[in-house]
Amino acid sequence: MIFGGLVINTNLKRLYKVTDNLIKQQFYLSGSDTIIGRTPEISIKIKNSGLIVKRFKDLFNDNIQLFLEGNYMSFFQPFKIIKGIDDNYIREIYQDIQIKLTAMHGTDFDVVILYTIVSSSLITSIRDIHFDKSVQEVIRRVGKKSDKLSQKQIQIELDKLYMHNNKNVSILYNISYLDALAESFHFMKTARTCKIQKSKYINFIVNLILFS
Repeated sequence: MIFGGLVINTNLKRLYKVTDNLIKQQFYLSGSDTIIGRTPEISIKIKNSGLIVKRFKDLFNDNIQLFLEGNYMSFFQPFKIIKGIDDNYIREIYQDIQIKLTAMHGTDFDVVILYTIVSSSLITSIRDIHFDKSVQEVIRRVGKKSDKLSQKQIQIELDKLYMHNNKNVSILYNISYLDALAESFHFMKTARTCKIQKSKYINFIVNLILFS
């Protein structure tokens, strides 16, 4: 029994480390209240962002036992407190994971690999939901300033920025994510700061598209 307990404890420690890495990578600079883009080339210091990241991390770590039991739908339930996540999104995320696991049928899964697949699918979905809203605002603002560009042309210009890993786009992706987490955990002053920063970077991107 002691040996089994040690195995479970070792697995938990490994999974806690995975949680930490998945949440912080290309997003948060540890111990600094600093949000980064895909690279630290662009960064913004936002008060309480470290506390918000910790609260989000706790949602994973406090429910890891449900994951270890293979009960993914129950593991996802606490994440409904995150803005934009509801039962429909949870079902979509679950289906996405099932497709990924089916495609890897026959692979001998290490618990860390499985947890990485499940958790990264969830994190990516949350990030994409809120970045998509920011992109829609970019399109709206471009359309308001110029009637010469069609929505398709605007999308082509946005795709070029994505391809070149534009720093304004990468930081907007992460500010949009932090804004949603801040609201979800009731850090309303931080959420207001995020909205101001979001608007600033949306305008930068709008100008890049208009003058490209």
